[in-house]
Amino acid sequence: MSTTLLTPEPETAHEPVTDELTPGYYLSGQQLGPYVTGLLARCRSVFDIKPIMTGDLDAPAVAGLGDRGGVIEDGAFVSGDVIVQRGGRVEAGARVTGPVLVCEGAVVSAGAYVRDHVVIGPGTQVGFGAEITRSLLGAHVFAKHACFIGDSVVGSRVNFGAFSSTTGLITSGGPVTEPAVKEITVTLDSRTYGTGQTKFGAVIGDGVTLSAGTILCPGTLIGPRTVIYPRTQLGGFMPAGSRVR
Repeated sequence: MSTTLLTPEPETAHEPVTDELTPGYYLSGQQLGPYVTGLLARCRSVFDIKPIMTGDLDAPAVAGLGDRGGVIEDGAFVSGDVIVQRGGRVEAGARVTGPVLVCEGAVVSAGAYVRDHVVIGPGTQVGFGAEITRSLLGAHVFAKHACFIGDSVVGSRVNFGAFSSTTGLITSGGPVTEPAVKEITVTLDSRTYGTGQTKFGAVIGDGVTLSAGTILCPGTLIGPRTVIYPRTQLGGFMPAGSRVR
């Protein structure tokens, strides 16, 4: 389960962040609700989102997460601290292991599995066979079929096709070990940036649709409004508005 956070090098910790690594490049902020909007405002880069979100979910009172007016249906398998905001719902047959925040109007349906520091944004739908872990899902995301989203940041109105998946762990160096020890990096304009994390899946901008069966490599960055045609594996950086065949 490890998502080790690595300390940035002192000489790079305060450098200006290139636009393509800022939260605003990927998520517009519209319809995200007060918590997610405030979270993104505290993050200099997309690499900050998961650790800051994790801290908030571990101390919900400090983070102002007091709205628990939603519904957890009888027959839902819930453990740990699961915050369901007014208008949100965890259905019978869903499994949710906190800390997890289910925002206003979001639905975690029967057969879904949500675990370990997840924020399900307003109006988002997580369906049968979907597994979400250590991730932020924006507003009106559709993960209604069997899919996996781990250690990732997902913008609004993103659709995950059946059997699509992020991957957050490097496996090219031999047998997988837990806790993971190799930092995930991303490359932009021939420069390599450390994420500070040993598990880092993808950042997916607003309005992206992943076709069924699409697998994203660790450290994938997909700009908003990108169109991805059916393919099996994808990685690297795709600027906003790209067409990927």
